[in-house]
Amino acid sequence: MRLIALSSGTYYHIESLEAPRYAAYFDQVLTPERLDEVRAENACIFVPCRSPAQRLIAQADQIGQYLAAGGTVVAMGESRSDLWLPGVTFHGRPTNWWWWLEPGADLGNRVTAPGHPLMAGIGKDDITWHLHGHFDTPEGADVLAEDAEGRTLFYIDEVSTPGRMIVTSLDPIYHHGSHFMPATTRFLDRFLPNLRAYLDG
Repeated sequence: MRLIALSSGTYYHIESLEAPRYAAYFDQVLTPERLDEVRAENACIFVPCRSPAQRLIAQADQIGQYLAAGGTVVAMGESRSDLWLPGVTFHGRPTNWWWWLEPGADLGNRVTAPGHPLMAGIGKDDITWHLHGHFDTPEGADVLAEDAEGRTLFYIDEVSTPGRMIVTSLDPIYHHGSHFMPATTRFLDRFLPNLRAYLDG
């Protein structure tokens, strides 16, 4: 399956999607406005972290048609996927940027489906940097990671549409592309090959 990234041209999108470390995982990099070039058959749309929501809202009908035709969409964090994906409910929260300075600090994120192919080799430390919010999980969706209160950070929804939505509030593309937070690079080192194998399997 082809993996097509929608880049908004930010420095962190360019670094994460086009620099040598991860470029080979993506078959094509397009702007959101070129989404009409993508067909649901044999393709997955990858929306990287902190994509400007207004550019995706303008493509919401196109994304909905793509999912209705059985397509797959990966929506990374801080892109307000609730505004342009069907059936997504997001709850934002204030971010504690310095939680790890507290004695005995533990953000509490945990992998809830370590046996899922997307999470192969990904542990608690690889999904721990900041929290920006959580999702209501549709009944029948698969939860991959939760916060300390058991709220969903990462899930796969194959029930809300004929397609498949892989949704997370984690924002590793932004941090890796900003050279800030080594855990995000560890996450992407594992997640991107896992995603390719999962889509091709």
